[in-house]
Amino acid sequence: MTSLLQDKNAVIYGAGGSIGGGVARTFAREGARVFLAGRTRKSLEAVAADIRAAGGLVEVAELDALDEQAVEEHASAVAAQAGSLDISFNLISRGDVQGVPLIEMSTEDFTRPITTGITANFITARAAARQMIEQGSGVLLALDSGSANGSPMMGGTGPADAATDTLIRNLAAEVGPYGVRVLGIWAAGVPETLSPEKLAAVNSSMEMDEEAFQGLLDRLDEMRMLRRSPRLEQVAEVAAFLASDRAAAITGTFVNVTSGTFPS
Repeated sequence: MTSLLQDKNAVIYGAGGSIGGGVARTFAREGARVFLAGRTRKSLEAVAADIRAAGGLVEVAELDALDEQAVEEHASAVAAQAGSLDISFNLISRGDVQGVPLIEMSTEDFTRPITTGITANFITARAAARQMIEQGSGVLLALDSGSANGSPMMGGTGPADAATDTLIRNLAAEVGPYGVRVLGIWAAGVPETLSPEKLAAVNSSMEMDEEAFQGLLDRLDEMRMLRRSPRLEQVAEVAAFLASDRAAAITGTFVNVTSGTFPS
């Protein structure tokens, strides 16, 4: 059977992060040539080394997803070098601050994830869409936590997610007639992407030892309809399917990969 993404060219922004790296490895395993983009070359090269060791095709670019000119030039270069730009997936971090009541939160902490998230998603999607419209095909992907469905004590995360959700739906309607699909994934609390240090960086009140951290993971499991959290591999597998031609009839929507944190 042909691999899901055989001969596809995929750009992944934020590919040095936990989810970005997991998606990149899965895309490469499924036959895609992956172009890793991010601000930290060291983490990108670590992911690239894994992909090369497994026999995959990979390129690395140090790139800020908020730099419009750099993103446009990179997307054009990928399309020219590889012959097409088939998949673009934005997985950069947004600087979310959580665990603080909205009435006590600073304006800067509230607006940062909204501004960073929607701006980066817009810039990267626009750059890729311009290439995809010319070739008459392509898939634009985004990911957020689904917090627009309602999550207290999450600061600007909910509004940031809502902005991304709306961008995806509106962009899908505009570029669909040109053969370009636009869709996303809701996923949150993926255990392999969490650590006490990462949680404390987002929520300063969540400093914890390993025992407390394991207790948090157990509580996250209990919050889900399936009583288990989604795994990184599962999120990446869904992304690969959505980016593939087997999902050719799916656009303008988000797929709920939260193991049932909320119905949708």
